Amino acid sequence: MQIRSLDGDDQATVDLLLPGFRATMAAESPADPPVPAPLLARLLQRRWGTERLVLAVFDGDRPLGFAKLGTDVRTDPIRAHGSLWIFPADRRRGAGRALLTAVREELRRTSHRTLLLDAPESAATAAFAAALRGRRTAANLRHRLDLRRWAGRRPRADVGRRAGLRLVGWTDRCPDDLVESYARAWSRLDAAVNGQAEPRGADAHGVRLREAETARSGNRQSAVAAVRAEDGEVVGYSTLYVRDSPMADTGETMVLPECRRRGIGLLLKSELIGRTIADHPRLTVLQAWNDERNDAVIALNRRVGFTVDKRWLTYRFDM
Repeated sequence: MQIRSLDGDDQATVDLLLPGFRATMAAESPADPPVPAPLLARLLQRRWGTERLVLAVFDGDRPLGFAKLGTDVRTDPIRAHGSLWIFPADRRRGAGRALLTAVREELRRTSHRTLLLDAPESAATAAFAAALRGRRTAANLRHRLDLRRWAGRRPRADVGRRAGLRLVGWTDRCPDDLVESYARAWSRLDAAVNGQAEPRGADAHGVRLREAETARSGNRQSAVAAVRAEDGEVVGYSTLYVRDSPMADTGETMVLPECRRRGIGLLLKSELIGRTIADHPRLTVLQAWNDERNDAVIALNRRVGFTVDKRWLTYRFDM
């Protein structure tokens, strides 16, 4: 077996790893549509504020699996967070151990101290992590929404009016007259995301960089923002990502702390889903990932109509 470093922003890397990744996800979530190339491209690409490491284990010219890691170079440069995948036909051959050993060696070389890896909850995963001195530190729930049965559970139209808000929606690019305020709201997001940078200090330039990333990976971002009528400030927003697939991914749903508990989050998420279904009628499934300790967001997803179908665990490995 050989370990190779790959460029996560190169389409050739996506093409090389896609068959094995598609088989892996089909085994893990057989009810989901086949994984499209843009989903893997977004997983592998370098993101705003981060450095990305992609290592793959090979048998000759055939990849057996890969690890992708992101490091927040601005706020947490000694920790890497990501995922490790060994393709179903190539398990129990030592490929996972070889790949994790190589990841650790590379992270030590770059002065990292901590590695966080996310994986589906299973006895095999727990045994693998324990054998390599990994400790479970967190859990995330995958929520699934069947869009064919979603009855448009939108809150009353007067929710926004009573709060003095208007809703603004867009696809791909935030309107120029809103981008500064949108960046200020984004910079207050307090939910950590696997391999992505914390948005503290984010500005309009960062927003445009993220939009360009999305386009490069073959995804399209849809968004709805709640804008305060009196001063034009964004007090909350919701995003999701659509690609050439019947399944879409939620992005972020965020309401400024001082504006919470007014139904704005439900308004935003429901409005965005309704608009997206209207624009993309072939969509059948929407998935969302949330820390199981985030009771507020889990309750919001339940009200929208999501159900939990998977649990993923985060394991910590010290260097």
